[in-house]
Amino acid sequence: MTIITIIGGQWGDEGKGKIIDHMAKNADVVARYSGGNNAGHTIENDHGKFALHLVPCGVGWEGTKNIIGSGTVIDPNVLIEELELIKKNNLPGKIFISEKAHLIMPYHIKLDQAEENHRGNKAVGTTGRGIGPAYSDKISRYGIRMGDLNNLEKLELKISENLKIKNKILKEIYGADEVSETDIFEKLDEWYKKLGKYISNTEQIIHDNLEKNKYILLEGAQGALLDIDHGTYPYVTSSNSISGGSLTGLGIGAKEINKVLGVFKAFCTRVGEGPFPTEIFGDEAEKIREIAGEFGTTTGRPRRIGWFDAVAAKYSARINGLDSLVITKLDILDHFEKIKVCTSYEYRGEKIDFFPSDENILSEIKPIYEEFEGWDESTYNVDSIEKINSKAKKFIKNLEKIVGIPIDIISTGPSRKATIEVNDL
Repeated sequence: MTIITIIGGQWGDEGKGKIIDHMAKNADVVARYSGGNNAGHTIENDHGKFALHLVPCGVGWEGTKNIIGSGTVIDPNVLIEELELIKKNNLPGKIFISEKAHLIMPYHIKLDQAEENHRGNKAVGTTGRGIGPAYSDKISRYGIRMGDLNNLEKLELKISENLKIKNKILKEIYGADEVSETDIFEKLDEWYKKLGKYISNTEQIIHDNLEKNKYILLEGAQGALLDIDHGTYPYVTSSNSISGGSLTGLGIGAKEINKVLGVFKAFCTRVGEGPFPTEIFGDEAEKIREIAGEFGTTTGRPRRIGWFDAVAAKYSARINGLDSLVITKLDILDHFEKIKVCTSYEYRGEKIDFFPSDENILSEIKPIYEEFEGWDESTYNVDSIEKINSKAKKFIKNLEKIVGIPIDIISTGPSRKATIEVNDL
């Protein structure tokens, strides 16, 4: 039995989808444990290129069981579209949805957008897709779960009660239009018909595979620095995106996890508001953004660009219990004369070597960089460590040394083939 958890080590968009797809070749189960359609995982395989928002990235391989776990929140309309795309393109993996996963209702989306508008210049930068309000309802016991679709009569009563509160908030606090009960009820039958066959006791599926000593991948969403408890609060997502979230979001015991992999870009990006210590601007940032196509998979928004932050990486390694690193987009750094890595911070004249939790300190700190020599030889689509040029190899070795965690995989392009397994996993 092998269970590997794969998480994003930065602020999301690290290329987890490509790595999960690569590692899912021999997997029996790939299980997504948190987040909603605010995440976007891109995979590129023999069937084409796909941006997945809810379905796990193992769906591109024959025989894999792809589980959307209880820790996720699901917009049924988005999931139906995604399932139709998967069917149209003949992606072969089987799909199961936890009966405990919560639904994002139309009133959640309306509330999310109204709340963000109300914040004005203090907006968090949410995707406006109802993720936060859905998790809020889950915690306050107003949530609607996938399993509720199995009894539409009782579900309508729940929705009616919820709308009494939600519409009052929308109208009286935010001055927004109310959500129609009739419009939601008209959708319920379609949701059940198109999603009902996928609803399952996913904990039982996972534990059956555990007993049979199967190979299981646990798929994280967003990044560790966006975790609701351990990220750059309040500029975070609404769920636990660190490795610990895989336990609660799927119903797995801690002792079952064999390995935790953290996926990191060779530089940093961030979408939306919040502190970003190594952020860069101007021509250098634009060059990286354009070459790498750094625009949000879900939102289309241009991502903020920064150099690799090793202080944040070490913090991420600690809170996730990382066994090894995956470095993606190494090829984007081709043809830079100098490449920078942040090894410590300066705060009010003092040097600090830890990642602060205080938002005010994070907003003030300045990065202290170590510079490395760049390279002109292309690393794009290189598929073995022997073919990597000496300067790029030296950069990788230095990252490994600075962060203090071995680098097991290097990605040099979006395709499956552009993947180097430095160490056999």
